[in-house]
Amino acid sequence: MDRMRALVDQLNRYAHEYYVLDAPTVPDAEYDRLYDELKELEAETGVRLPDSPTRRVGGEPIKAFARHEHIARLYSLDKAVTEDEMNAFFTRVSKAGEATYVVEYKFDGLTICLTYENGVFVRATTRGNGTVGEDVTAQALTIKSFPLSISYKGTLEVRGETVIRLSVLEEYNKTAAEPLKNARNAAAGAVRNLDPAVTAARKPEILFYDVNYMSEEIVHSQEEAISFLEREGFKTFGVTRLCKTPEEVFDAISEIDVNRKKIDVLTDGAVIKVNEYSVREKMGYTDKFPRWAIAFKFEAEEAVTTVEDVTWQVGRTGKLTPLAHVAPVELAGATVRRATLNNLGDIRRKDIRKGSKVLIRRSNEVIPEILRAVEHTGESVDIEKPESCPYCGSKLVEEGANLFCTNKNCRPRVVAQLANFASKGAMDIEGFSEMTAALFYDELGVRAFSDLYATDKQKLSQLEGFGDKKVRNLLRAVEASKNVPLDRFIFALGIGGVGKVASKDLARRFKSISALEAATAEELTAMENIGEKTAADIVGYFTDEDNRAEIGKLLAAGVKPFVKEGQAVGVFTGENVVLTGTLQKFKRSEAQKLIEDAGGACQSAVTQKTTLVVAGESAGSKLDKARSLGIRVVGEEEFVKMLEEGGIAAK
Repeated sequence: MDRMRALVDQLNRYAHEYYVLDAPTVPDAEYDRLYDELKELEAETGVRLPDSPTRRVGGEPIKAFARHEHIARLYSLDKAVTEDEMNAFFTRVSKAGEATYVVEYKFDGLTICLTYENGVFVRATTRGNGTVGEDVTAQALTIKSFPLSISYKGTLEVRGETVIRLSVLEEYNKTAAEPLKNARNAAAGAVRNLDPAVTAARKPEILFYDVNYMSEEIVHSQEEAISFLEREGFKTFGVTRLCKTPEEVFDAISEIDVNRKKIDVLTDGAVIKVNEYSVREKMGYTDKFPRWAIAFKFEAEEAVTTVEDVTWQVGRTGKLTPLAHVAPVELAGATVRRATLNNLGDIRRKDIRKGSKVLIRRSNEVIPEILRAVEHTGESVDIEKPESCPYCGSKLVEEGANLFCTNKNCRPRVVAQLANFASKGAMDIEGFSEMTAALFYDELGVRAFSDLYATDKQKLSQLEGFGDKKVRNLLRAVEASKNVPLDRFIFALGIGGVGKVASKDLARRFKSISALEAATAEELTAMENIGEKTAADIVGYFTDEDNRAEIGKLLAAGVKPFVKEGQAVGVFTGENVVLTGTLQKFKRSEAQKLIEDAGGACQSAVTQKTTLVVAGESAGSKLDKARSLGIRVVGEEEFVKMLEEGGIAAK
């Protein structure tokens, strides 16, 4: 056993030198000799140590990926493409306190999260939806750019990007039966392949950049996190820059923009993070992104092609969006045949015509956008404005730059509305996809949300592909959706301009759908995050008699929107609370959740609407502003007392 332990340590050190440091100290033959000796000892003893390099041999193909819930959520990043958007980010940071920034390369691969317990690697998962990912441990074990054992003994999640170097992809394609078009898809396909042998053959590696969770926090900044990762043997890209001012950040972004074309890894931007975790705590998160980080996206790849035709698509609001069909062109590693135009006004402004040459841009793996016309030819013809809806033939109305179908029952419009209504962030009717919505429209005559609750087993059984099990599962999901949090019900209605965050704000403010129906534009714009246009959209939605009647039918069918427990009544009900300074007993996110669970609303800045400020140590300008406005201020001790009086025990 002593010899096995020595061999494992020695082989892991050699592997770290080779795969992480790119500085091997022994020839391959010596490594292979020691590796073979270890395999013989493992076969003889029947024991394999947890961090033995023999664990990295890909096993048999798996049948399916298991789902795994991350310990801490893996957020995606908000994006900026202009200097003004970056300056808005810097302004938000400055309001949270003094901070420095770390600028890193943004690699274009597949995010992966590794978990360690008691110093031993236990699991690898994809990001998934940020909360739940797929277990890809078998695939990750074929990758040698991370350690199987570390000195840190707590529970740990680290985050990295799985990439395939451009030179590696080029070599792979020389002998591949099916060459891979781009490094990003090659990396994603390597990890999300049920056969670990495929992963090993493509030779991906993981570049680590984040400590996602630590049970015992020993790092307090991004600089410390990177040092920790490197110290424990994780491969990082090794190029980060600490910046003290926005000007230094812009310089670092410019350097990355120049150097990214020289490196061997696919990258499409720079990531800018607040360095200090204490400032990150103050800034918190939106529904999708951390407020303390942003990705600056570089100019996407562009190409010139010819517009062959234009068709029109109808969305759930009835808006028509033109889609250009173009001559096939290679762009950003993919063959492009379609490109989007925003609206009728976009066509006119850019002077786009059939038969003309146009400049298109592709980024973020989405349908490319037509930027402008490059050349008109003798075959160029104007794109005619449609006089009626291409799907239902109904009259169109022109509002500003957009065309709208006036038929509320237009098929693509209704199908999109039904799919949104049933989506996970809304009513969460599992198994009801956009394809299902189209089938319900065509075969069952479903036109309204309430029609879903009138669907029975007999009707569903008539549909192609709906066996007994699928029918039972869907009916069960429809029934379960009747008990829905009010914020998700509001989002499901599809009111213009009302996303998930606004839906939560509206639910917290009005606490019932009937109260929201009666809300005035003045009441709505008095809310911190509701502007005049969104307020007008909300009022307009509830003024429409058909919409009000539909809500009535949903309630009559048994749909019961509820305010989440603790949200309606509690010690902080009616309070708009701002947290400032450092709290000793709580993280800022924990204090915010306690306030919201007890009926309060948390604000990021002190305004005229603020009713209470909780001030911890080193409270700054927010405390001064609260005092100048005469707003009630309490310290942490009084805050804890308020929680206890409300029946909430402080941890």
